[in-house]
Amino acid sequence: MKESGPISTFEAWILAARPRTIPASVAPVAVGTAAAYHDGALAVLPALAALAVSMLLQVGVNLANDYFDYAGGIDSPDRLGPTRVTQSGLIEPGRVKAGMACVFCLAALMGLYLVFVGGVPILLAGIASIAAALAYSGGPYPLASHGLGDLFVFIFFGLVAVGGTYYVQALSLTPMALLVAVPPGLLITAILVVNNLRDIHTDRRSGKRTLAVILGAGGSRAEYAILLAAAYAAVLLIWILGPYGLWVLLPFISCIMAFRTLRIVLKESGRVLNEALAKTAGLALVFSLLFSLGIVLSA
Repeated sequence: MKESGPISTFEAWILAARPRTIPASVAPVAVGTAAAYHDGALAVLPALAALAVSMLLQVGVNLANDYFDYAGGIDSPDRLGPTRVTQSGLIEPGRVKAGMACVFCLAALMGLYLVFVGGVPILLAGIASIAAALAYSGGPYPLASHGLGDLFVFIFFGLVAVGGTYYVQALSLTPMALLVAVPPGLLITAILVVNNLRDIHTDRRSGKRTLAVILGAGGSRAEYAILLAAAYAAVLLIWILGPYGLWVLLPFISCIMAFRTLRIVLKESGRVLNEALAKTAGLALVFSLLFSLGIVLSA
């Protein structure tokens, strides 16, 4: 997707949706579904609906960030990340806001089927997910501006996404289903860490106190390294404690990807980190797919 020169309205909306972030919504659903399959509870339609809802919520969060960061004066012309359509004038703020509302409504409509399948727990999880998506960068106390974005991502793109996907198929939630949510949650959080490390100077100037701003560049790089190491350590722990065989260690094949991406994050700053951002998203997806395959092969 080109981000300079004249672009069509369709291209602008694709740009606003930020398709490179979609792996963050696919990874946890794959892991949750694999865990359900291992436990003899695979249900294809709920799994597909969970995937659709997860992807819609990801797009909704992207549109919300685009709109609310513009409205809050956080985005500026010297932004280092991908073009924001509201700040750049590609799409009018009102239309971005309306698009955000439409996407969340679609997610809610798709979620009605999951509520029918899973009942009140899924209803509460869905309401909390949409509320948190809006509160991430909007509302009176934006989570991202108060150092809580990383925790939000781990909880909702890790524990809730994996646990919810498992629940709508098994209609119960086991401790192991939550434990397998930890590795993808950690890696998806690492995507945000790279994003905030890249934007640390512009966020600081705008008053947006992300965890990267609070920890500083060195602290953020350390956080990134810890998240990656913890994801692999969690897989090892799951193999030791869980009902899975050696296949569950398949994610270690992705170590070379992790080392290469870590090297970029530790050495580079600014716009170069856009490459690390894409590589981290790719790592999260590859890791999670290998993890899912390992769980399935252990059945």
